[in-house]
Amino acid sequence: MKTKHLLNNLFLFAAAFSLLLTSCKKDPEPLALDSLMAGTIDMNGATSPTNVPVNPTIIATFNVEVDPATANATNITMVQDYDDAPIALTVTSSGKTITIVPQASLGTGALYQLSFGAGLKSVDALAITPFQRNFTTEGAFAPAGAIAHFTFEDNANDIIGPWDPAAADIIGITYTASRKTAAGKAATFNGTTSLIEIPNGDLIMNTNSFTVAFWMKTNSEGKTNGHFVMGLAGWNGFQYEVFGDYSGSKFAIQYQHPTGTASEDMWFPALADLGWKGWTYAKSLTLAEMAALLKDSWIHVVYTYNAPTKVGTLYFNGQRMKAFDFNLWDATDNKSKVTGLKYAGLPAGNHLALGFIQGRDNRTISDEWADYSLPANNHFKGQLDDIRFWHKAITANEILLMYNSEKP
Repeated sequence: MKTKHLLNNLFLFAAAFSLLLTSCKKDPEPLALDSLMAGTIDMNGATSPTNVPVNPTIIATFNVEVDPATANATNITMVQDYDDAPIALTVTSSGKTITIVPQASLGTGALYQLSFGAGLKSVDALAITPFQRNFTTEGAFAPAGAIAHFTFEDNANDIIGPWDPAAADIIGITYTASRKTAAGKAATFNGTTSLIEIPNGDLIMNTNSFTVAFWMKTNSEGKTNGHFVMGLAGWNGFQYEVFGDYSGSKFAIQYQHPTGTASEDMWFPALADLGWKGWTYAKSLTLAEMAALLKDSWIHVVYTYNAPTKVGTLYFNGQRMKAFDFNLWDATDNKSKVTGLKYAGLPAGNHLALGFIQGRDNRTISDEWADYSLPANNHFKGQLDDIRFWHKAITANEILLMYNSEKP
């Protein structure tokens, strides 16, 4: 009997001890964010950061281990605030951390929202309470995806692409104060010899959709003729000029169609009207209004070509000035079949000239007026800054945001 009583006591003691251990076991914690960092920048503070790099690596650290199967681009998303465009992300996890990297550079000076959804769970299958964090990228606003950007901060290099000019191809350029302090410096051209030749310009324009944007300030002092602001083999590639009396300006651009190329001018004169084939919009400015934009003042110039719609559009200072539509040409005209831009100049003449209509060597245009060596020709005199190119048509909203962010 004593043995049986002892065994019963041992059983009761073991059961009580087991119950005590069970009651002391900690319940699994719900998944919660401990920190969110982009390098040394805290993205989880009381205020949203405004200096996040355009190519951030974002590290999210949680209180418990994350179920790696749920740490994916479905449960973690990012959108661009001004147009709700989704940003493609690469998401990886290890233990308590998740690493989030945008697959392409973000736009500068733009607001983004990073969201963590309820599908994100801990290893104990407990879901997170959904939350969002906002941040703004560093710099002035510019749409994402530019292929080249020339800032002219004491050099003529392309800060994001491969289009740095050789030292021998930078002639008579000085770097002086730009339109405002935040813009730094601009390239200044003397109107007779100044030139920057960008290599492989054909690769800049051989694209279906296209945008070029830049800041320009002409200098009329002692200038009696026009300004060839830039040119890639002239109209055999693309070129932009300001008329000598400041009554207008034009882009001349070569476009691809199924059997070759065709040139079309985006010319915008004062007192413009819609009497020309393909024109769908033209803002009618007086001679004085046009000169106020183009003469001795900083102006933001943007040209876009949208290949799916076949529409080309010119903007001054964030406002639409002129538009044409290739769909309005006759069906028998090759221009109605245009697919995009196409370089049609000499193979060895593909330097994009800043400050003239074409490069010095292997000239596509042989006329004397297109000879760089003659100082009396239409060399650009003035300043250029923040020249950007995209292989897409940026939107009217993006253009206005960019102008408002960068204007003097």
